[in-house]
Amino acid sequence: MHEKAIAHLSADPILAELIARVGPCKLRADRSQSPFQALVQAVAHQQLNGTAARTILNRVIALHPQRPFPSPEDLLDTHEDRLRGAGLSRAKVAAIKDICAKTLSGLVPPAQELARLDNEEIITRLTELRGVGRWTVEMLLIFKLGRMDILPVDDYGVRQGYALAYRKRQLPKPKQLLARGEPWRPYRSVAAWYFWRAVDLSRLPKAK
Repeated sequence: MHEKAIAHLSADPILAELIARVGPCKLRADRSQSPFQALVQAVAHQQLNGTAARTILNRVIALHPQRPFPSPEDLLDTHEDRLRGAGLSRAKVAAIKDICAKTLSGLVPPAQELARLDNEEIITRLTELRGVGRWTVEMLLIFKLGRMDILPVDDYGVRQGYALAYRKRQLPKPKQLLARGEPWRPYRSVAAWYFWRAVDLSRLPKAK
């Protein structure tokens, strides 16, 4: 699926080495999610590791067992105390309720309409939502819409993975990483995926 991306990125010998260590790219977009669901999940994941975020999100989902995932109306009608009890911070509750309201108003469009917009149009539109910054929308672009040329330079894991792969003592500043990533176009999302995997590799126990 990602053969062209791998061939393009492997022109960089350091990326080629990382790709060889990690193996095939398993980046897949979950197109079954609505933009609303993807945004709620992204907000739940902000500033948390994946395991903690999934635990909290599952508790939120369990508040509405009649559906696989709560609707905007469900979450708007859920008292803040119940959402806080599931583990969401006050700021995340406010952000999620704003996403619900703006989904119902049409600011958050359905998936078919969103797919017709370019990356920057989507970022501009969705960062109007409370608590939704550029990083959150970039995660939606990569993991919901399957956009192949997103480099989330503010993402700590991407910056850390780059530093590990290129054996840098300091993390690159976002502007530095953006400039460094120009040769990776139009497959910067795949490069980012490999940098996340570089961090995973660094956490594995070293063989004795």
